[in-house]
Amino acid sequence: MRQLGIGELAKRVGMRPSALRYYESVGLLPPAERAAGRRVYPVATVRRIALIKMAQRAGFTLAEIRALLDTDADRGATRQWRDLARRKLPELDLFIRQTQMLRDAVADCLACGCMNFERCGLLAEDGPGAARSPA
Repeated sequence: MRQLGIGELAKRVGMRPSALRYYESVGLLPPAERAAGRRVYPVATVRRIALIKMAQRAGFTLAEIRALLDTDADRGATRQWRDLARRKLPELDLFIRQTQMLRDAVADCLACGCMNFERCGLLAEDGPGAARSPA
């Protein structure tokens, strides 16, 4: 079985070697074998890291990802993935709503066009639309 040194693996997956060592320390990657005192990983580690990165992009925590990776395929990894995904969807929906609100606030500021924090109607103590009089 072909193995990759930590530097080669890091290049392949677009990460720093220190991140791979961290993943190993928190249990996302199994302990690396050693060859001449250097960490080496099976080529299959590339696929495992791709799964980790995909799960991170989907908003899963490292603890959730570790739990998923620790599940033996014969003991229900698919079921566990489904359960984690179902629990994650409401969190993602909330994140999307909050992000949309932030986007709308920035768009409102641009639409206001005043570019003056002292007189901006959006920032008025009386609320949006209550422009302050010039000082």
